[in-house]
Amino acid sequence: MTDAGPDLVILGGGSGGYAAAFRAAELGLSVVLVEKDKLGGTCLHRGCIPTKALLHAAEVADTAREGEQFGVKTTLEGIDIAGVHKYKDAVVSRLYKGLQGLAKAHKVTIVEGTGTFVGGTTVEVEGQRYTGKNVILATGSYSRTLPGLELGGRIIASDDALTLDYIPEKVVVLGGGVIGVEFASVWASFGVDVTIVEALPRLVPNEDEFASKQLERAFRRRKIAFKTGVKFTGAKQDENGVSVSLESGETLEADLLLVAVGRGPNTAGHGYEEAGVRMERGFVLTDERLRTNLPNVYAVGDIVPGLQLAHRGFAQGIFVAEELAGLEPRVIEEAGIPRVTYSHPEVASVGLTESAAKEKYGTGVTTFTYDLAGNGKSQILKTSGAVKLIKAPDGPVVGLHLVGDRVGELIGEAQLIYNWEAFPEDVAPLIHAHPTQTEALGEAHLALAGKPLHVHS
Repeated sequence: MTDAGPDLVILGGGSGGYAAAFRAAELGLSVVLVEKDKLGGTCLHRGCIPTKALLHAAEVADTAREGEQFGVKTTLEGIDIAGVHKYKDAVVSRLYKGLQGLAKAHKVTIVEGTGTFVGGTTVEVEGQRYTGKNVILATGSYSRTLPGLELGGRIIASDDALTLDYIPEKVVVLGGGVIGVEFASVWASFGVDVTIVEALPRLVPNEDEFASKQLERAFRRRKIAFKTGVKFTGAKQDENGVSVSLESGETLEADLLLVAVGRGPNTAGHGYEEAGVRMERGFVLTDERLRTNLPNVYAVGDIVPGLQLAHRGFAQGIFVAEELAGLEPRVIEEAGIPRVTYSHPEVASVGLTESAAKEKYGTGVTTFTYDLAGNGKSQILKTSGAVKLIKAPDGPVVGLHLVGDRVGELIGEAQLIYNWEAFPEDVAPLIHAHPTQTEALGEAHLALAGKPLHVHS
């Protein structure tokens, strides 16, 4: 049986898929959205939203534990993990209901079931075919593991970590990227003994080296152990725990091993290769306008090589919808997408790292680092950290890197500075409210514009 033929069929209802669906519907296109699980995908149900809820609960725990330093007599009696999950699930549930309401309001046809792309512009869902004028592939990502490392029992992925009904005593986290350091941060706040193992030379290795050093310093203060530049060689588990072997010959004993070695593209079993979609290492290859090699077939989100971020998929979904409606949207620049790691302290960045800037512009790149010790609001919050700016020779600010509690909230201004190609002299006259952490951005630009106020040169 063949459907009457909508303007657009979307395979996958995560951040990229539903954003494309809603924007396309707003622009007058008829849309069929195929989703095998729940609208909202990994980000809403097993990623960004639940992990950030856990991180907020962790912050509350730290605040209770450390009330004395603010002159408030609080103690931490313990963590009610069932209560934490109740709070987290309520947040997810409210957002999910809102999303379902939006789908209805936009008149998007939701088809529940596992979809397969069968070629042309046709998606098959459990025997029923939907042929659109265009197709968007948006099947997202899954938690990767390492060869020979089976998930199960005491060896868990982030999905399992989100639903643990107890607080372990000792955990080894395999992977020091965003997911690894966020879970390490939560568990440390909940009183767990945590060790991170990262094969690359530093934590958050995709960030500027400055950010890694700041985070590592903070983690040392928080007694979060980490071993960098060391490879994992194997893990054995029994009913009492898990033994993790490292290339150095060391063995780590723990209750759990969290495998946080990144996410892989969820493309297997969806018919992409059989239909002739050009792929590489499981990713769907597209041009800058997100077109695949097949006519009228687009791809968005985590299956497209690049940053695996919900807001990137969201922006790409909107981009393709506007492209299909003939609006000729501006190409999304990958470096202009803000990145935030919501650990304690947070790491936020946009634009180029110092090494990438030097590769692009040569040796005339200048940098300036402003310590949060000089920022009133940061002192009130008792957070340490810094803001680092990277400037092109005789050019704009091309990289902004921030470390400290709550700096993720500053990335909005930082991304405007980068994406509007602002010079330090453009930002210096802007007045930042006092006392706020945004002043740290203002002061850093004042200094880079040659007008340092609270900075000893």
